[in-house]
Amino acid sequence: MKVDGILPFALPQVAGRARDLERLGFDAGLSAEVANDPFLPILLAAEHTERLELMTSIAVAFARSPMTLAQTAHDLNAYAKGRFVLGLGSQVRAHVTRRFSMPWSHPAARMRELILALRAIWASWYEGEKLDFQGEFYTHTLMTPMFTPGNVEHGPPRVTVAGVNPRMTEVAGEVADGFVAHGFTTERYLREVTLPAIERGLAKAGRARSSFALCCPVFLVTGDDERAFVASRDAVRAQIAFYASTPAYRPVLELHGWGELQTELNDLTRRGAWGEMAGRVSDEVLETIAVVAPDPDRLAERVLARCAGIVDRLALTAAISDPERLSAQIRLLRAA
Repeated sequence: MKVDGILPFALPQVAGRARDLERLGFDAGLSAEVANDPFLPILLAAEHTERLELMTSIAVAFARSPMTLAQTAHDLNAYAKGRFVLGLGSQVRAHVTRRFSMPWSHPAARMRELILALRAIWASWYEGEKLDFQGEFYTHTLMTPMFTPGNVEHGPPRVTVAGVNPRMTEVAGEVADGFVAHGFTTERYLREVTLPAIERGLAKAGRARSSFALCCPVFLVTGDDERAFVASRDAVRAQIAFYASTPAYRPVLELHGWGELQTELNDLTRRGAWGEMAGRVSDEVLETIAVVAPDPDRLAERVLARCAGIVDRLALTAAISDPERLSAQIRLLRAA
């Protein structure tokens, strides 16, 4: 099992954190697109590490064209000597249309075509094939020698897709190298919804499960002492409440019979009652979605009880400040 850590948003902190992740034994450093560009931290981390894989988790796919994504991903992978993984997510309609001013339609079908367009562009660069991609959403039919990269010895980067609903998950199984589940998931949802959708996608493409990685961020409640544990629990409870208020994550709740919680929390957001939301997340919901480890030395044990046999790589943000203690837990997870 591979274990991934999180790169910071602030660029001045990236180099030090990337070196720390590599020293502690993490397999990859992840960069998310929130209030920042997701690719710049990857470049800095690549400069200051030698072994660490580097992954966007995620970059907003529909905010960019396949060509711009192909170029950026190629440049980063070439500079990192094959260590870059392009992790893509669709975001939601409001952000794509109103924040990025980009088109939105049929997100699963569009994501499938975008990845196929990436593959076609890279095939023209790495294999010398004529670029002639003509789809419903994207068309790429021009590539001249002047605009063809020459540093192709490391090949194209791997591509992962993030999502929650079965259709997007199935697309990942069909055309991507991996799927990134959302941290707002449960063991039951992974087994009953996510894995079957991946298998359907793999079957469409005639691919083996061994060629594909299921990645999953894990909400962790732990801490070096009681005070840190309580702070971690409160923070994760609030995080779960935020995600649970969003319609996109309602299927996870409904699988467990908690669909009305989404309605209740969404109503609180509409009224601006943000401070009341965390209190609506019961201990049962918290412990079903998050991994709770009051003893940080049993963190790996608790995570494996949830994820072993399902997940190929984990993304962890653990409130363990002691580097040796954290490194010991990472070693246990990687050995699983």
